[in-house]
Amino acid sequence: MPNALVTGAGSGIGQAIAARLVREGFRVWVSDLEPIRAEQVGKALGMPHLAVDVTSRSALEEAARHIFASDHRLDVLVANAGVSTMNPFLELSEEEWDFNFAVNAKGTFLTLQTFARQMAQQPLMTGREVRGKLIATASMAARQAAPLLAHYSASKFAVLGLVQAIAKELAPLQLTVNAVNPGFVQTQMQEREVAWEARLRGLSPQAVLKDYVRQTPLGRLQRPEDVAAAVAFLVGPDSDFITGEAMEVNGGAWIF
Repeated sequence: MPNALVTGAGSGIGQAIAARLVREGFRVWVSDLEPIRAEQVGKALGMPHLAVDVTSRSALEEAARHIFASDHRLDVLVANAGVSTMNPFLELSEEEWDFNFAVNAKGTFLTLQTFARQMAQQPLMTGREVRGKLIATASMAARQAAPLLAHYSASKFAVLGLVQAIAKELAPLQLTVNAVNPGFVQTQMQEREVAWEARLRGLSPQAVLKDYVRQTPLGRLQRPEDVAAAVAFLVGPDSDFITGEAMEVNGGAWIF
């Protein structure tokens, strides 16, 4: 059975990805900053769980030691952990900037680097031409900068740059690196963002959500499972010759 690690899997997109990978036949390590969330999702899926702070190299290295001691390899890594805050640029604080970059940019860098070092030394996946697959969750905001989200957009732009650069470096080691760019996804994070945006724009939360749907040609808010389906493709054999790409999963809200 191939195995995978999903960070930020205690809720939202990460939880949906973990559940989908279980359905695809993976043994999934469920990771989250919050131990209770990781445990709850892990137990619900019948899978192992870890509490990991992706901004801490030592925590990630300990997680890697634990996973490789148990399973001896990691076929798929999904660096999904992320955060957001919202404020006009002229009111944006250094603390908000640092918080978003610490998790979204540095956390993704540390996660990918820590596990890629181990994955580069393992045999090829059974019947495949690759040793493993690395996937990062970026955002539509990494393609189309959004008002009130300058710091978040910048941190997600950094994720795409990282993915593209390391895809070239890791390709000779038979590791692929790709990203997914979700749009307006129905999650707890979105609920917080809708409340913030409604306050900052002087609108009702319902009006903000209606605007999200208006911007999405396929006519509905995105579900976490839509992102999970894209990840399922990227971890499967049909994508083994794809690397350095960002899959736009947003219902047409942004088209490259």
